[in-house]
Amino acid sequence: MQAFARLPVLLDRDAALIHRGRFLDADCLLGSTVQSFHVAIRSGRIVDMVPAPILMRSWRFAYRATPQAWTAFWEPVPKAGWHDLLSLTKRGEAALEGDIQPFMTNLQYFKDVLALPRSQGAAS
Repeated sequence: MQAFARLPVLLDRDAALIHRGRFLDADCLLGSTVQSFHVAIRSGRIVDMVPAPILMRSWRFAYRATPQAWTAFWEPVPKAGWHDLLSLTKRGEAALEGDIQPFMTNLQYFKDVLALPRSQGAAS
């Protein structure tokens, strides 16, 4: 999914969002159930992002959703139930795995980072 590939560039343009995540250092797995990415976040910036799987590369938590869920999530104004990461997990369209403490501690940061493609028309 090309929208994920654009996340580092979109995040670099949002100084307030980087500032919000300034205390976050995490290695995670983000993406769709078809294609995920190993993402390294340091001080709120995505410093490395490579397609998964990579043998022997660890991650602390994973958040993956179906391609259909990402398409609905990235609509400019998503429908109710498709607008929020936790709503997607409740619907069974996404899974949150592993040690979710860094994800939950920085929940608004992750919600905003993963919603960045909305402003770029990712759903179209």
